[in-house]
Amino acid sequence: MEEELKCPVCGSFFRDPILLPCSHNVCLLCARNITVQTPDGETPVQSRASGSSDYDYLDMDKMSLYSETDSGYGSYTPCQLKSPNGVRVFPPVAQHRNCSLTCPLCHRSVSLDERGLRGFPRNRLLEAIVVRYQQTRGIPCSASPSAVKCQLCDRNPVVATVMCEQCDVYYCNACQQRCHPSRGPLAKHRLVPPPSPNQAAGGAASGGGGCGGGGAGGRQPVLTARKAGTCVDHEAENFSMYCCSCKAPVCMKCLEEGKHAKHDVKPLAVMWKQHKCQLSQALNGVSDKAKEAKEFLVQLKNMLQQIQENGVEFEACLVAQCDSLIEALTRQKAKLLTKVTKEKEYKLKVVRDQITHCTMKLRQTTGMMEYCLEVLKENDPSGFLQISDALIKRVTSSQDQWVKGALEPKVGPDFDLSLNTDSLMQTILQLDFCQGKVDLGPAVPVAPLLQLEKCCTRNNSATLAWRVTAPASCPIEGYILELDDGNGGQYREVYVGKETVCTVDGLHFNSSYNARVKAYNAVGVGPYSKTVVLKTSDVAWFTFDPTSAHRDIVLSNENQTATCSSYDDRVVLGTAAFSKGSHYWEVTIDRYDNHPDPAFGVARINTMKEIMLGKDDKAWAMYVDNNRSWFMHNNSHTNRAEGGIMKGSTVGILLDLTKRTLTFFINKEQHGQTAFENLDGVFVPAVSLNRNVQVTLLTGLEVPKNIKQ
Repeated sequence: MEEELKCPVCGSFFRDPILLPCSHNVCLLCARNITVQTPDGETPVQSRASGSSDYDYLDMDKMSLYSETDSGYGSYTPCQLKSPNGVRVFPPVAQHRNCSLTCPLCHRSVSLDERGLRGFPRNRLLEAIVVRYQQTRGIPCSASPSAVKCQLCDRNPVVATVMCEQCDVYYCNACQQRCHPSRGPLAKHRLVPPPSPNQAAGGAASGGGGCGGGGAGGRQPVLTARKAGTCVDHEAENFSMYCCSCKAPVCMKCLEEGKHAKHDVKPLAVMWKQHKCQLSQALNGVSDKAKEAKEFLVQLKNMLQQIQENGVEFEACLVAQCDSLIEALTRQKAKLLTKVTKEKEYKLKVVRDQITHCTMKLRQTTGMMEYCLEVLKENDPSGFLQISDALIKRVTSSQDQWVKGALEPKVGPDFDLSLNTDSLMQTILQLDFCQGKVDLGPAVPVAPLLQLEKCCTRNNSATLAWRVTAPASCPIEGYILELDDGNGGQYREVYVGKETVCTVDGLHFNSSYNARVKAYNAVGVGPYSKTVVLKTSDVAWFTFDPTSAHRDIVLSNENQTATCSSYDDRVVLGTAAFSKGSHYWEVTIDRYDNHPDPAFGVARINTMKEIMLGKDDKAWAMYVDNNRSWFMHNNSHTNRAEGGIMKGSTVGILLDLTKRTLTFFINKEQHGQTAFENLDGVFVPAVSLNRNVQVTLLTGLEVPKNIKQ
């Protein structure tokens, strides 16, 4: 865990760590050393130093424009000084205007605003963990017991008497009067006494970034409760809420000012418990993998001894067989010994490489687990939530690295070679192992070959077929088919089995998927095949779903026409499901008696089927009669519009999951539009009707143009 607690710039334990927008940490003093002045007229991509939602990870290439590894500030600043960890440091910057800071780990740059480094939140949680770690292991504190010096004295700086919390600068009396007068625009700044030498040496008692060494009599200092987290913009306000959109704690003043008006804001304590639960669940999976990895290492180490013993035994048997043959066999004996030695060296090398690789991954996983366990012990909600999202992603990705076959040996300990000693004299000179190449025993299967002529897509389903190009020495036990997410993201397993043809349903419409397949047997998992790209239909084709419809719904015309046997409203869903993109379909009114109120829209799969669509919180719909219409969700009526339907009318529904809107059309004319608030998950086309109305579904339609917002 110690690696998690050290600054990437200075290589020492964190002191006064600040949290960068990329979720990495750096010491406050180190942050000053790597802050650089942007040349006039050249401003890097702006991003709030406090880590707001303006920080866009998709602009990584743009934001790295001023990093050290790209065109950077090296051409503007001739300084060649480097930190103990090899990070280039720069002369102190006199002002924060046009300044930027580059993360030493991910090389993402962020511009400083008028608050400078004070705009970055202080990672009090990491600070407390460092203190606790140093105390439990008796590590001496790196804080200097000397008094804090003035930062503005030109020569022989004297002891500072005050510190400005807004400027983050220590002043002596003379420099304070000269550079920070009590009148003018700086009069509102808060001046506080600097920490005393005793506080610098024993700052752990207040959780302020120092560390507790052994006190008198070897007693450990006691950590007192830390000050509750305060808002960066409103320093007198404590954090009380959490913005799920910005992924940051906020105070009530921020909410009153409307900064998060349209964001999903929840109580801080609720999100604290929720993120702790998520991190704990993710840790359970990694813990199981770490346990398996330890057992696997024991297995590999035992295998080393077995390979050594079996190799020696096999060599001895081979020598005995060769010595019993005639003199002509002597020349061939040396060749066979060489092949066996290569086989042994090959197996040993493979196992040693596996041990090295697995040991490294296990050490990284164990260190991260220890760090996460320390994080879970913290009772500071805001500090925890500052790092919980990034930490949960790290734990989840750490679990994903233990893929199938990672904890399986790549070779076996046995030497499955056989020598035919009954051969005739004239065949001795051609004596060899059964294979032209040294028989390495059972091997993993070769990469399958995707049969492109049989791979196809239909609607939002994809069918793939493959075959084996060469027989394996060990029978193939099955295949693993993987698809990405349709956006070039990570692959996921969609099929594991013995069949060589697979159809995958439920894909996104108008998306391109990359597919690959690999085979496995008792030895291990073989390499991947070449990747094939499959594109789903641009538009959605679907019908009414008889399996999920209410029992009073009557379907006909190949499940495209629906009516109802009851006078009460009943719901029927479509066979398609949407979670991204824009989709449009229409419903034609075939029969309309006694002015019923059919409803059209979308719903969750578990919406109630025995009431009008939109009366529960799992459906969004427009219900309409012969004069007017209303939008309804969770039994709430809004957006009344004049104009109704009659026999022969056409109702169009446009679901735009990109813009988060649901738009309705009557007879091709836009009739109304509503915006979604909670747009996560899967939506299914839906209709509710009774026996006074009959409708027919029309799908596979293009999205209308010129939609009014």
